[in-house]
Formats: sequence, C-alpha cells, structure tokens
Amino acid sequence: MIRFYAPDIATDPVLPEVESGHAVRVLRHRAGDAVEVVDGKGTLYRCRLLDAHPKGAALAVESTVSLPKVWTPRITVAVAPTKAGDRMEWLVEKLVEIGIDRFVPVRCERSERKDLKRERIEKIAVSAMKQSLKAVLPQIDETVPLTRFLDECRCMEADRFVGYCDADTPRVVLSRACRPATDTVLLIGPEGDFSPAEIDACFKAGFRAVTMGDNRLRTETAALVAVDTVHIVNQLS
Repeated sequence: MIRFYAPDIATDPVLPEVESGHAVRVLRHRAGDAVEVVDGKGTLYRCRLLDAHPKGAALAVESTVSLPKVWTPRITVAVAPTKAGDRMEWLVEKLVEIGIDRFVPVRCERSERKDLKRERIEKIAVSAMKQSLKAVLPQIDETVPLTRFLDECRCMEADRFVGYCDADTPRVVLSRACRPATDTVLLIGPEGDFSPAEIDACFKAGFRAVTMGDNRLRTETAALVAVDTVHIVNQLS
C-alpha cells in the first residue's frame, strides 16, 4: 500500500494538499478507502478517507503503529554540494533510504555550488522515506558555512570523521575507525577537496581523517559509502 505523509496528523487528521492531490487525482482514492499515513516522527497511522477532497482529504484514524528508526546511533552527514544539483538530489534520496538522522549542506572555499534548495531536498527526503517504508524523516538543514558547522560540532558528543583525499595526511579506513552504537558525524568536502586551512580547522574541531578505500570516489559516492559503512559496522557488532 502506498503511504502518505502528514506531519500534523495527530492534531489535524487531513492530508496536505500535495498528498491529497496524489491520493485523489492520481490514485483515484474515494471516501471509505483505507490509507496508510506516516508523520515523519516515527508513527504509522492506519486511516480511512472521510472526504476525498483533492486539496485536503479528511481522515479517520483507526489505529497507530510505532515505527522508530531501526539503527541505534545518530548519523549526521555534512556534504559540500556538487556543481550538478541532480547528484545531490540523488544522494539525499539514497541516504534517506539507507538511513540517516540529519543532512547538512556545507559551503566550503572550493565549493562549486554555494546553496541547495532546501524545499526541493525536503520533498525528495519525504518521498524516499515513504518509498523505503520508514516513518522518521531526517532533519534537512539549510546550507551553512563550514566554519559554522565545525563550531557546532565542537559541542557534540559524537565520533567525527572527515573524508580527505590527501594521501600525505595520515588517514584510517572508516570501517576500522567507526565504533558501533556511537553517534557519528560524517563530513565530505567539495569536488576540489578541502583547502589546507579548512582541513586544519576540521582537525581542531575533533575530526579524524578517514578514507573509504583505495579508490578515489566522487563527493556523493563517498558520502553514500561512508553512511553504508557506519550501518554495516553497527549491524555486525
């Protein structure tokens, strides 16, 4: 069954306009049809349509099921947006499918793209959440300067790893550095990599330089491999 997203369903049992239009105009749902709705906070609502209005379909909630995230640690992914915006959209879709808690676009000195459209990224995240049968929507941040993100990280109780391409800098393989059941922050730089000043700032903020393997990876590939590595380490523990 196709799931719908209604973040305020607990207090306002009505599908948002976009979801209502999809349910009524595209899927041809009518009053009396059973539908499943998630709130993005970890609950699945089994409902019945009361009014098949394409701009605000009313719901009757018949039961609820708790669907918390299935991984233990909090996973934060910070990535410098790539020049091609569709690659970032693909990345967010896959990260949500695999499982993350927060996505932060960071602006670096060598960033090809300075900002991402947060509203567009959030829509992709919602779609990926529903498609992968999750009920928890990751936090999607506005694009922030790398320095601001690093300042925030200094207060986090989490393992912090930065993907860095400079082979002359001591690095460890992420799969060996990652600890099970530990909150983790993963930082991936731009296509031109971090500047020397930026990587020095990362180290001062408590980040460890890591590699995802012997192959050189694109920004979005490195971020995806890093998140998958964290999940595999936790699953094998």
